[in-house]
Amino acid sequence: MSETKFDRYELKPFIIDAIQKLGFYEPTEIQERLIPTVLKGDSAIGQSQTGTGKTHAYVLPIMNKLDASRNEVQAIITAPTRELANQIYHEVLKIAEHAPEDEKISARCYIGGTDKQRTIEKLKTQPQIVVGTPGRINDLVQENALFVHTAKMLVVDEADLMLDMGFIEDIDQFASRMPEKLQMLVFSATIPEKLKPFLKKYMENPKFVQVDPKQATAENIEHLLLPSRHRDKIGLVHSALLAFNPYLGIVFANTKKKADEVADGLISKGMKVGRIHGDLSPRERKRVMKQVKDLEFQYIVATDLAARGIDIQGISHVINYELPTDLDFYIHRVGRTARAGFSGIALTVYEQSDEDALIRLEKMGITFKNIDVKKGEFTEIEERNRRQNRKKKETPGEAVAKSLVSKPKKVKPGYKKKMQWEMDKIKKRQNRLNKKK
Repeated sequence: MSETKFDRYELKPFIIDAIQKLGFYEPTEIQERLIPTVLKGDSAIGQSQTGTGKTHAYVLPIMNKLDASRNEVQAIITAPTRELANQIYHEVLKIAEHAPEDEKISARCYIGGTDKQRTIEKLKTQPQIVVGTPGRINDLVQENALFVHTAKMLVVDEADLMLDMGFIEDIDQFASRMPEKLQMLVFSATIPEKLKPFLKKYMENPKFVQVDPKQATAENIEHLLLPSRHRDKIGLVHSALLAFNPYLGIVFANTKKKADEVADGLISKGMKVGRIHGDLSPRERKRVMKQVKDLEFQYIVATDLAARGIDIQGISHVINYELPTDLDFYIHRVGRTARAGFSGIALTVYEQSDEDALIRLEKMGITFKNIDVKKGEFTEIEERNRRQNRKKKETPGEAVAKSLVSKPKKVKPGYKKKMQWEMDKIKKRQNRLNKKK
C-alpha cells in the first residue's frame, strides 16, 4: 500500500484506501486546515478559490464520523444546484464503496425534477448521509418523510449563491429542526452581509478559514483578449473555436436568452453544441450532462449557473462571449479549466465599454495577452490601452530643466511653485537656443 500524507488525520482504513484509489497524496491547503476542525466537531466557515479541493475537506471527515450502526440521518450536505449536488453525491459514493461490510454507509441524493412520491416511499429506511438541494430536502422534511432531528452535521456549500437563489430560507426551515448542538460547515466564495444573520443564528464562534489564492486564478491559465471592433461576435467566437479546436470548450453568456442566441448561431454554422442554463427541464439537463460526459459535444454554451454548479471534466478552453456583470464570476468561469494541474485557455471577446471591467480584473492580478483572429489564425496585437500607457515625450528643454532644478534640502511653503517657475524659465531659454541652432 503506497503512503499518503492523509495518514496524519487517523482516518478510518477504508477512507485512506479510497483516498489512495482517488490518487490523492498530499492534502490541499483548505483540506489541511479544515479536516482536523471537522473531525473535532467544531463549526467552520471556509472561503477558498474554486478547484482547491473543498468538497473533500468536509466529505472525508464527515464520513469518518458516521456511525454505521445507526440507521438514521447523521449528516446533511446542501448545494444550490442539482448538478453540484449530484457531483458531491458521487464523490461520497466513491469513498463509501470502499467501506467493509460491517461499516457500510447509506447515502442518498435528493434534488428537484425527480419523482417526489417515489422518493417518499423509499424513505421508509432513512439514509445516514443526505446530499441535495435545499428546496427538495425541505419538501421531504415538511412531508415528515425525512427525519433531520437526528443529524448533527450540516454543510451549506456555495452559501453566497444559496442566498442569491433564495434557498437560505429553506435551509433555515429544516435546520431549525436539527439538534441545538449542530456542527455547521459553510463554504462560500464571499460572505455577504445578508448572510451573516443566518450564520449567527446557527454558529457560535465558528473557525474561519480563508485560503487566499496566490493569484486570482490558477497559474496555468492563459488569459486572452479579443476585441470585437463592431464585428459579428458569434462569428468571432466561431472562428476562435475552430482555431483552438478544443478538447472541450465552454462559452459563457450572461443570460439564458443570450446563451440560446449564441448556441443557435454556432449550430447554424455547423457546430454540434450543447447548452446548459436554467430554462432546461430537469430531463433535458440530465440528458445534456450525459452527452457532455460521453464526449458527444466539443462545445457547450452556458450561463453562470454552470460556472458555480457543475464540474465538467476536461474543459481545455473557456470563452467569455461577454464579461459577467459581477466580476467574481469571471474567476468562477475561468476556474472551469486548468483543473487538477492541467493548463487551460480563457478568451474574452470584449467591447470598448468593457475597459473599466478589464482594468479591475488586471488589478486583481490577471495578465491579459491581446490577440485577434483572421483567416482562422490567431495573431498577437498591440495592447488595447497602449495610448494610455504611452509616455509623453520630453522636449530637450524639459530634460535640461529637470537636470538643473532639484528639490531644496530644507523645504519652505511654496517651494513647488518656485521650482516650477525656475524650470519654466530654463525651458524657455533652452527652447530659444534650440530654435537658433
